[in-house]
Amino acid sequence: MGDFGAIAPGTDLPSHARALRRVHDAVLAGGRPPMRPRAVVARSWQRVLGIGLDPSAANVRDPLPAAELERRRRESPLEAVIGELRQVLGSVADASRFLLVVTDADGVVLWREGAARVRLRADHLGFSEGARWTEAAVGTNAIGTALAEGAPVQLFSAEHFEQAQHPWYCTAFPVHDPRTGDLLGVVDVSGPALTLHPALTALVETAVRLAEAQLWRHHEMRLERLRRSAETVLATVRGPLLLVDEHGWVASHVGVAVRDRVEVPRAGRALAVPGLGLCTPERVGEGWLVRPRGAGRPIEATLDRCGPPVLEVRADGEPWRAPLSPRHADLLGLLADAGRAGLTAGQLSALLFGDADHVVTVRAEISRLRRVVGALVATNPYRLADGVRLEVRAAG
Repeated sequence: MGDFGAIAPGTDLPSHARALRRVHDAVLAGGRPPMRPRAVVARSWQRVLGIGLDPSAANVRDPLPAAELERRRRESPLEAVIGELRQVLGSVADASRFLLVVTDADGVVLWREGAARVRLRADHLGFSEGARWTEAAVGTNAIGTALAEGAPVQLFSAEHFEQAQHPWYCTAFPVHDPRTGDLLGVVDVSGPALTLHPALTALVETAVRLAEAQLWRHHEMRLERLRRSAETVLATVRGPLLLVDEHGWVASHVGVAVRDRVEVPRAGRALAVPGLGLCTPERVGEGWLVRPRGAGRPIEATLDRCGPPVLEVRADGEPWRAPLSPRHADLLGLLADAGRAGLTAGQLSALLFGDADHVVTVRAEISRLRRVVGALVATNPYRLADGVRLEVRAAG
């Protein structure tokens, strides 16, 4: 994890904390520090200084109303695994004098628990449920910096931007949807700086990996429930079809090649599925039955970039249109140019950003694109699905 660890085994924590305070004061005063801050810290301080936050003050904390916090908890996929996180981390939080904190992808603290004395100290800091712990709100902190960097972050003492946070350490790992790569939130362990132990990193990482594995198991269980609930209907239906859930994930397939996901079904809207042509989604319990409207044939699509990007898909003579963001139009254009060979996330990162360091961003953007175009885009590697012909029309 490169620049992740804030301390090495055997580090004298009080001495290191004093050295970091000298670095913090020198850098933020515009002077020359006695040693360079870690790269991840320097990047974050630069971002935060650009925002104009004051390191000597507690910048504004504005916790969400209780009703909004509860709504976010209910809608967070992490609600399904908070029990597993508590089992791994919460069970040792009291004895180890740290807090277990789980945020959503916006950096809002959804759950927080741990030693009572540490909770009280966190309350005085504004580190409470409903508070937003992004860099823009509270400066450099492991949660906000992990969100900004798209990577795990550990901070110790004066690596935090605000002086009020210097008595703390924080170890934060992003949690991703194992199906799509989308960022779901952050799991963080925080406590008094001088109690930081190098082994804590492995503990937090293990908890996050277990949570992501459990999210995948929940996904498989939901698809299995959908299959069981639709058994009677499927037994009476002939011809090629897909049974998919609310999000387009395939629970069952008949007469068509296995695929993981199609466009999210919507009542009254035709669905383009390679191998099936244009389909009509029909409600089946908590999912959808997707069947072809006519004989399967190649799907013809046009990406019109003469104005705001628009994708038009034609199959069985009934076209549908979907507006695209410029980034999604760029991705489709690159995939059209790549042909059947397709492109990896690293290759797309290099083409879009000039380097291979934005793989997580690319995966998230492809996931969002597939919510719009469904199975027209295939994965491993990313490419246009078999049977899809895409014409790109550019201005000029």
